Amino acid sequence: MYTRRKIEHPWEGQIAPFQLAGNIFFVGTHQASSHLIDTGDGLILIDTGYTNTLYLVLHSIFSIGFHPRDIKYIINTHWHYDHTEATRAMAQLSGAKTLIGRKDAQKAAKFFDPDILVDDGDTLTLGNTTITFLETPGHTEGTISLLFDTEEQGRTYRAGMFGGAGANTLAYGKLEYPNCREDYRASLHRLQKEQVDVCLGNHVWNNDTEEKATQKALGKENPFIDPQLWHKFLSFCEARLDATIQKDPQG
Repeated sequence: MYTRRKIEHPWEGQIAPFQLAGNIFFVGTHQASSHLIDTGDGLILIDTGYTNTLYLVLHSIFSIGFHPRDIKYIINTHWHYDHTEATRAMAQLSGAKTLIGRKDAQKAAKFFDPDILVDDGDTLTLGNTTITFLETPGHTEGTISLLFDTEEQGRTYRAGMFGGAGANTLAYGKLEYPNCREDYRASLHRLQKEQVDVCLGNHVWNNDTEEKATQKALGKENPFIDPQLWHKFLSFCEARLDATIQKDPQG
């Protein structure tokens, strides 16, 4: 669980798009997750990935019957280039409004010009979907996490994404900003209080996206609906933080 494979060329990370749960579709790559939400009144895209994989994301969107012009909002979970590098191009293609956490806006400006700055507790409503944003700093100062409901087979499930699970900014002299470790732990504790049925991966290794997609394609009960995974993953993140601090106490 929670493993990643080495990618040498952009096309090696291609993942066939699929309906993840309810109105949520995976359209990203192994390198960087992208999720599309069909609200019935337009699309919401969560993260755009790298510029060199934009063609793969666009191909995925088209191949499952959607069109970029129907993307109304692009949510960027944090400013790092693996999540935002393609945002400017995608916004120009689609005409979508772009969102990012207010505290990440300045650093994100090198990749795109945000239209909407998100604060803790803000919501975004489009069609049948309302997304609640939580500030969860640590990986970056302005990382935002997402919570929203989705319906599958007549049942409503709570979907959630920890917008910045990565530990690379917490160690080995690469601290993202002062006190980022403390913020990261506090964000984990805050998110642990939420009940989430569908844990979305900010990267595919956050929730074993590819393995679960294979299981789902075989007709098995939807493996993405798992009320335990959210808490297990957050606990994994905290254990990894502890190990990082033990190895590198001074950061």
